[in-house]
Amino acid sequence: MNATSQGRLQDRHPLSVIDIGSNSIRLVVYEGIARAPTVLFNEKMLAGLGKGLVSTGRLDSDAVRRAVEELRRFRALSEQAGAEALHVIATAAAREAENGVDFIERAEAILGVPVRVLSGREEARYSALGIISSFYPADGIGGDLGGGSLELVDVRGEVIGDGITLPLGGLRLQEMSKGSVAAATRIARREIARASLLKGGEGRNFYCVGGTWRNLARLHMHVTDYPLHVMHNYEMDVEKSADFLKHVARGEIDKMKGIQHVSKNRRALLPYGAAVLQEIIRVMRPGKIVISGLGVREGYLFSLLGENDRRSDPLLSAAEELAVLRARSVTHARELADWTGTAFAAFGLEETEEEMRYRRAACLLADIGWRAHPDYRGTQSLNIIAHGSFIGVSHPGRAFIALANLYRHEGLFNDAAAPEIRALATPRLLERARMLGGLLRVVYLLSASMPGIIPRLRWVANGEDGLALEVPKTHAALMGERPQGRLQQLAKLSGRPLELRLES
Repeated sequence: MNATSQGRLQDRHPLSVIDIGSNSIRLVVYEGIARAPTVLFNEKMLAGLGKGLVSTGRLDSDAVRRAVEELRRFRALSEQAGAEALHVIATAAAREAENGVDFIERAEAILGVPVRVLSGREEARYSALGIISSFYPADGIGGDLGGGSLELVDVRGEVIGDGITLPLGGLRLQEMSKGSVAAATRIARREIARASLLKGGEGRNFYCVGGTWRNLARLHMHVTDYPLHVMHNYEMDVEKSADFLKHVARGEIDKMKGIQHVSKNRRALLPYGAAVLQEIIRVMRPGKIVISGLGVREGYLFSLLGENDRRSDPLLSAAEELAVLRARSVTHARELADWTGTAFAAFGLEETEEEMRYRRAACLLADIGWRAHPDYRGTQSLNIIAHGSFIGVSHPGRAFIALANLYRHEGLFNDAAAPEIRALATPRLLERARMLGGLLRVVYLLSASMPGIIPRLRWVANGEDGLALEVPKTHAALMGERPQGRLQQLAKLSGRPLELRLES
C-alpha cells in the first residue's frame, strides 16, 4: 500500500520548476503552490551553457550535450516525485545565443512541455517577485547575478519599480575581461554607471540574488565566524565587509577560512561577483547588503498565487503549516498567539508590527517539539526554528522565536543555553523572548496543551502595580501549586507582583 506520509500537507499538489540558466540548470519540486513554498526535492547541475558565448555567440556544445542528458533525468525525477505539473524557464544564455532556439526545441521535446524563455524585463520582474515574496516587507534594490546577466530592479513593498539588465553575469564577465578581475572591475564600473535606478537606493537594502553571491556570503560567514549558517536574510555590513570584498575581488581566496565550503566550480566566479558588488555599493551606497535565498524560480511560483494568498504573511503561513504538521493542536497554537498579545498589553509591553509577527510565530511553533524526550524538547524546538527554511524573518527575529521556545521548555534563567543564538538577538528581543517563554510556561499548565480554556484566562489589575490571572470558576480545578510556582517565576522576571485566582 502506498500511503501518503502524514508529514506532508494533504491539500497540496506538487509541481516542478526547471530553471535553465547560463551557468546552472536546476530542478526544484515544490510541495505545492503556497505563500511559503516547501521544497520536496532539489537537484542542480553546473552545465555552463553560457561559457564562450561572448566570443562565439553560441551555447557551448559540450554543455548543450550534458544539459540535454540531464534534462532527461530531471523529467524522470519530476515524475518520480509525483509532480502534477512541470514549468520550465530559461534565461540569458538561451535567449541570446544563435543556437538558443535549437537548444530550446530539443529541451521541449525531452521535457514534453513548453520552455518559457524569459526576456530581460521578465527575468527582472520574477527576480523582484522572489524578493517581494520572501522579505516582509521588501524595501530596496534587488540584484540577480546569474552566469550571463545582472538584473537590477527597485522593490518597495509589493511595488516593482525601475529595472535594467546588464551584461555582467559571472561567466560573461570572466570572458569579456579575459580572466582579469581588474579589467572586469572596469567593465562593471562602465555598465553599472548606466543603472540610474541605483541612485534611488541610498540608505536602503541591496538584495543579493544568485548562486555566486550566495557563495560569497557563505564564505563571509566562515571568515567572520557567524554562528547561524542560514543564507536567507543574512546581512553584510557595508563598511565592515569592505576589506573582505576587496580581498575576494583580488582573487585572494585560496587561504581564506571556509573556502573549502565553496564548490570548486563556484570559486572561479567569486572575484567577479565581489567586483560587481563593490561597484554597486560605490554607486548606490546601500544601508545594508542582504542575501536572498529565493530568486527567479520562487518569483515565478509567487506569480501563480491568487491575490489574497500573495498578501498573506509568509512567516506566519509557514509557522501555522508546521503547527498543523507537528503540534498537538493548531487551534491551541492560534489561541496562544491571540492571548499573548493581550498579555503583553497587560504588562505594558508595546510591540512594533515586526515584533508582533515574531511573537505570533513563536506561539504557533510553541508545541512542535512535544514528541521529543522531555529533556530535549527545548533544544529540538530551538534547532528546528533556528535552522528552518523560514522566510519573512530576520536573523535576530529567528533567534527571538527560537529562544522563546527554548525558555518555554527549559526555564527562564538558563543563560548557558544556546549562546550562539542568543548573540544574534538584540537586548530588547532577548528580554521579550524570556517574557513570552514565561507566559507560555504558565498557560500550558492551565490548558493541558488543548484548546478552549486560553481565551477565558484574563489578566486584570491587582493593586498598584500588580496583575492577577483570573481562571473561570468552572475550571477552578486547574489551579494548583505548579501553575502558582510558574507564575511567581514570571513575577520575578517582570518585576511585578502576580497572583493566580478565580474570577470574581
